[in-house]
Amino acid sequence: MGNSMKSAAFLIESRLAEASHGSSNAYFDLGVIYSTGSEGVAVDLIEAHKWFNLAALSGHDESKICRAEISLEMTARDIAEAQREARNWLQDITRRAA
Repeated sequence: MGNSMKSAAFLIESRLAEASHGSSNAYFDLGVIYSTGSEGVAVDLIEAHKWFNLAALSGHDESKICRAEISLEMTARDIAEAQREARNWLQDITRRAA
């Protein structure tokens, strides 16, 4: 694994750590990473939609636009799956905080 792959993995891990504390900016960054396929990850619109959705729910306005844009490229089933994953994420972090 080269340095760029290592730093990409570190960036994603650090964003996930921040996201686990409910950071809307971390949610947004993860949405961008998965929607553009940056940082060495494959484009994953379901994953991107999940993160943009979480960012939008926590009051991040720009993520609502991004979520709407990628929704146009997704099937209804993909969107439903992304929404289910977002709910699961919220339940998990609520459970961890309890």
